[in-house]
Amino acid sequence: MARPAVSGLSVAQLERLLNEKKSGIEKLNRKRAELQKKLDALDREIEKLGGSPGQRTAGGRARNAMSLTKTLEAVLQGGQPMSVKDIVDAVQAKGYRSSSPAFRGIVNQTLIKERKMFSNPSRGMYQLKK
Repeated sequence: MARPAVSGLSVAQLERLLNEKKSGIEKLNRKRAELQKKLDALDREIEKLGGSPGQRTAGGRARNAMSLTKTLEAVLQGGQPMSVKDIVDAVQAKGYRSSSPAFRGIVNQTLIKERKMFSNPSRGMYQLKK
């Protein structure tokens, strides 16, 4: 929207312009609140059906009951070495959610970083430390 030229306008005209902008902002905020209510209701319906709702702009990060490290620990309880791909599949099967397109890399980095908990007996294979 083009900005009106304010030079040469009276104080009353400037106040009218400001009031028009304020009312426009209020109207858009009301419309946004209505749409947000509808989105929240849709998210609840999606969750009831077992799906995960889409990315949200505020707090869009997935929240999980357990941290990734604790979930990895639970997955590797069997004692047998697993490949990173199998670990990723098992972590997601346990219900861990991530919106990262590079989730496999995140799992791999966590396994490498947490050397006190996880060991790799051979290339690309990980297990819990004994």
